[in-house]
Amino acid sequence: MRRYARTMVAFALATSVVTGSAGWVSGDAQQALTGPPPGSTSWRADRVLGSELPDPARATPTEVAAFFDGLSTDEQQLLLLRHPSVVGNLDGAPLELRYRANSLALAASDDPRYRSLAAPGRRIIAFDPRGRGQVAEVFGELRSARRVSVVVPGSDNDAGTFDREGDTHGTPAGMAKSLYAEAGSDTAVIAWTGYTTPVGVGIDAATGRLAEAGAGRLTRFVEGLVADGLPEPAVFCHSYGSVVCGLAAHRLPATDLVVLGSPGMRADDVDGLRTRATVWAAKDPTDWIDDVPSVRFAGLGHGPDPTDPTFGARRIPADEARGHTGYFAPGTDSLRAFAAIARGTSVGGVSR
Repeated sequence: MRRYARTMVAFALATSVVTGSAGWVSGDAQQALTGPPPGSTSWRADRVLGSELPDPARATPTEVAAFFDGLSTDEQQLLLLRHPSVVGNLDGAPLELRYRANSLALAASDDPRYRSLAAPGRRIIAFDPRGRGQVAEVFGELRSARRVSVVVPGSDNDAGTFDREGDTHGTPAGMAKSLYAEAGSDTAVIAWTGYTTPVGVGIDAATGRLAEAGAGRLTRFVEGLVADGLPEPAVFCHSYGSVVCGLAAHRLPATDLVVLGSPGMRADDVDGLRTRATVWAAKDPTDWIDDVPSVRFAGLGHGPDPTDPTFGARRIPADEARGHTGYFAPGTDSLRAFAAIARGTSVGGVSR
């Protein structure tokens, strides 16, 4: 009877994630975008170099990097011009080619949602217009950076809302810009909206379905950076993005995993993440995420609060942040701590 009672309590708490609490709204179920980049069919059929090109669905980022390393500059440029949508999203391809390829793909797009992404000077390292759209942008000089960071956002983010107005430091681009400005010019920061995020706070946000698909895409993206000769990054994971990072942690090449405003990481503690990265957690006292039940039952909920001392993450001060999207606001203790991690230095006297 006691076990039954505990189960019913857990079920009620988990169900509240879906039905809504503290004024939440339900979101529509989303179809995760998976698989190789757009244009992969014509890429596979192309014999312009006299042999098969690496299959985007099967070749590892390391194999892709080796393939491009064996091409001449002219051959690389030929593939870029023939297949910009593939080259721009092919993890392991040289980042300089990816910038150019995505610039071409964006220039050819007539979708008004992506018009701002095509502005001169933007370094777009991934762009997929399918579905709600996915995009990743670099702030800083990625090739020469001493330290690299990747920002993984949560719900309601896609290529069309990537740098929306009205939430300066809560959008993927806004978070990355703010972190780069604080961390300094010898770093680089990537805003990565490379997975299908939940819309609103409903069934998608309460389950790990979209996060599981996103975890594979995040892992491959970061593996592509490393295969291209870049340092392993610190990965900053906001809200539902921390669920993505939790599921990716055991295979994600990263120096640090930093979760903020997290509903849970689908692990009972840091050991359950099976990562060699240093794990950090932040939650400000006004964040509504604190109302999310820290449970996981029947596929609902994401488990313990990573800021709970029993979880085992290193706590980041966030008393000066406000709300769910205020962690990267200039002048806050949370942003100062994030910048220290991005630089690879100590945080409040605690070393990595």
